[in-house]
Amino acid sequence: MIANALLITLAVVLALGFWLMGELKFLVPYKALLFHRYGHTILIYVAVLVANLLAGALGLIRKFFLKDTGRKLLHLDKQLHFGESDMPAPWFEGETE
Repeated sequence: MIANALLITLAVVLALGFWLMGELKFLVPYKALLFHRYGHTILIYVAVLVANLLAGALGLIRKFFLKDTGRKLLHLDKQLHFGESDMPAPWFEGETE
Protein backbone atom coordinates (compact mmCIF):
# COMPACT_ATOMS: atom_id res chain seq x y z
CA MET A 1 0.00 0.00 0.00
CA ILE A 2 2.83 2.41 0.85
CA ALA A 3 4.70 1.41 -2.31
CA ASN A 4 1.64 2.24 -4.43
CA ALA A 5 1.25 5.59 -2.69
CA LEU A 6 4.94 6.37 -3.25
CA LEU A 7 4.57 5.47 -6.92
CA ILE A 8 1.58 7.77 -7.32
CA THR A 9 3.37 10.56 -5.46
CA LEU A 10 6.50 10.18 -7.56
CA ALA A 11 4.49 10.23 -10.78
CA VAL A 12 2.63 13.40 -9.76
CA VAL A 13 5.80 15.18 -8.62
CA LEU A 14 7.65 14.25 -11.82
CA ALA A 15 4.74 15.37 -13.99
CA LEU A 16 4.57 18.65 -12.10
CA GLY A 17 8.33 19.11 -12.42
CA PHE A 18 8.33 18.49 -16.17
CA TRP A 19 5.39 20.84 -16.64
CA LEU A 20 7.13 23.56 -14.62
CA MET A 21 10.34 23.12 -16.63
CA GLY A 22 8.36 23.86 -19.76
CA GLU A 23 6.54 26.84 -18.28
CA LEU A 24 9.52 28.52 -16.58
CA LYS A 25 12.02 28.52 -19.46
CA PHE A 26 12.50 32.28 -19.07
CA LEU A 27 14.15 31.72 -15.66
CA VAL A 28 16.98 29.53 -17.03
CA PRO A 29 19.54 32.40 -17.14
CA TYR A 30 18.90 33.06 -13.43
CA LYS A 31 19.06 29.41 -12.35
CA ALA A 32 22.26 29.70 -10.28
CA LEU A 33 21.07 32.84 -8.51
CA LEU A 34 17.65 31.35 -7.72
CA PHE A 35 19.08 28.10 -6.34
CA HIS A 36 21.72 29.94 -4.32
CA ARG A 37 19.31 32.42 -2.78
CA TYR A 38 16.07 30.37 -2.57
CA GLY A 39 17.33 26.77 -2.64
CA HIS A 40 16.41 25.98 0.97
CA THR A 41 12.93 27.43 0.54
CA ILE A 42 12.36 25.47 -2.68
CA LEU A 43 13.60 22.28 -1.01
CA ILE A 44 11.29 22.75 1.98
CA TYR A 45 8.34 23.48 -0.32
CA VAL A 46 9.01 20.35 -2.38
CA ALA A 47 9.38 18.22 0.78
CA VAL A 48 6.07 19.49 2.17
CA LEU A 49 4.41 18.96 -1.23
CA VAL A 50 5.68 15.36 -1.40
CA ALA A 51 4.53 14.67 2.18
CA ASN A 52 1.06 16.04 1.45
CA LEU A 53 0.75 14.14 -1.83
CA LEU A 54 1.87 10.94 -0.10
CA ALA A 55 -0.69 11.42 2.67
CA GLY A 56 -3.40 12.13 0.12
CA ALA A 57 -2.48 9.07 -1.95
CA LEU A 58 -2.47 6.87 1.16
CA GLY A 59 -5.88 8.24 2.14
CA LEU A 60 -7.34 7.60 -1.30
CA ILE A 61 -5.90 4.10 -1.48
CA ARG A 62 -7.28 3.25 1.95
CA LYS A 63 -10.67 4.74 1.09
CA PHE A 64 -11.21 3.11 -2.29
CA PHE A 65 -9.08 -0.04 -2.42
CA LEU A 66 -9.53 -1.41 1.10
CA LYS A 67 -13.29 -1.17 1.03
CA ASP A 68 -14.99 -4.01 2.97
CA THR A 69 -11.70 -5.84 3.53
CA GLY A 70 -12.61 -6.89 7.06
CA ARG A 71 -15.93 -8.34 5.95
CA LYS A 72 -14.29 -10.25 3.09
CA LEU A 73 -11.60 -11.68 5.35
CA LEU A 74 -14.17 -12.68 7.95
CA HIS A 75 -16.14 -14.54 5.28
CA LEU A 76 -12.97 -16.39 4.16
CA ASP A 77 -12.07 -17.23 7.76
CA LYS A 78 -15.54 -18.71 8.37
CA GLN A 79 -15.28 -20.82 5.21
CA LEU A 80 -11.92 -22.23 6.25
CA HIS A 81 -13.02 -23.04 9.82
CA PHE A 82 -16.30 -24.73 8.90
CA GLY A 83 -14.95 -26.72 5.95
CA GLU A 84 -17.15 -25.14 3.28
CA SER A 85 -14.14 -24.59 1.05
CA ASP A 86 -12.49 -26.97 -1.43
CA MET A 87 -9.14 -25.54 -0.45
CA PRO A 88 -7.81 -26.87 2.87
CA ALA A 89 -6.45 -24.43 5.42
CA PRO A 90 -2.63 -24.35 5.57
CA TRP A 91 -2.52 -25.52 9.18
CA PHE A 92 -4.61 -28.62 8.37
CA GLU A 93 -2.34 -29.91 5.56
CA GLY A 94 0.13 -31.64 7.86
CA GLU A 95 -2.60 -33.32 9.97
CA THR A 96 -4.19 -35.41 7.19
CA GLU A 97 -2.19 -38.58 8.06
